[in-house]
Amino acid sequence: CTHYLFIVVVAVNSTLLTINAGDYIFYTDWAWTSYVVFSISQTLMLVVGATYYLTFTGVPGTATYYALIMTVYTWIAKGAWFALGYPYDFIVTPVRLPSAMLIDLAYWATKKNKHSLILFGGVLCGMSLPLFNMVNLITVADPLETAFKYPRPTLPPYMTPIEPQVGKFYNSPVALGAGAGAVLSVTFAAPGCKLNTW
Repeated sequence: CTHYLFIVVVAVNSTLLTINAGDYIFYTDWAWTSYVVFSISQTLMLVVGATYYLTFTGVPGTATYYALIMTVYTWIAKGAWFALGYPYDFIVTPVRLPSAMLIDLAYWATKKNKHSLILFGGVLCGMSLPLFNMVNLITVADPLETAFKYPRPTLPPYMTPIEPQVGKFYNSPVALGAGAGAVLSVTFAAPGCKLNTW
């Protein structure tokens, strides 16, 4: 029971991260900052839960199943937000599924080697999700157009966006998200596996 409760808790929290980091108001004001935050937070929530679930069952494919749980929770939650007047078509496509498939593939290809799962699965998930997320953003409505359709109050001074410096590495959000995600995902994959032995 504790195992499945953990899976539900992580999946629900990942859904909350999706809504907060993917909210069109936040995205419109913070642009690529929101994109990087969303990518990294989703990568970490996915990899810790997926590796836990995968090593708990020992069956390749359960990481993808876990990502599907996260996706369905997100659809339900975004549907509730849509009922409150928020746009429904922003960050609802299943961007986590391909990354979870790569985790399963790493586990299966290395004959269920946990250390390979942590290293290869973590890196593959961390590097791929920001890329899939960018594809996702291409398919949804323009955040600026959406913001005009759904007016919002003026931001207080402390929430004023900080523009990134021109020419810096930060202007490549996919590279930043993938680089940080690849390093952090390996770190988070390790506790995901370790949780099964405590």
